Amino acid sequence: MKKIEAIIRKSKYSDVKEALHSVGVNFFSYWDATGRGNEKEGHVYRGVSYSTSSIQRRFLSIVVNDDFEEVTIKAILDAGSTGEVGDGKIFVSDIAECYRIRTGEKGGDTL
Repeated sequence: MKKIEAIIRKSKYSDVKEALHSVGVNFFSYWDATGRGNEKEGHVYRGVSYSTSSIQRRFLSIVVNDDFEEVTIKAILDAGSTGEVGDGKIFVSDIAECYRIRTGEKGGDTL
């Protein structure tokens, strides 16, 4: 099992959510996040300069079986990209075990 954590633009959340549902990832956790990135330059919109490091973000936490890792990452990359600085990051880590609290089951079938 893999844990996929993605920090995306809040404005792309609906697109990413739909992309995840379309590949069969129907459960994940999310929350609003604030952070500091590597962006050195701001952008100008209608004559007003703003920092790309303060764009609202959404943090997604998704646990999938190993065979869903690549399709999940591809869905996030395709739906979450604007091609601009500040699109976000994806982190992947191994999950040793998973338990369903209600029944006590364990393993990949609990997902």
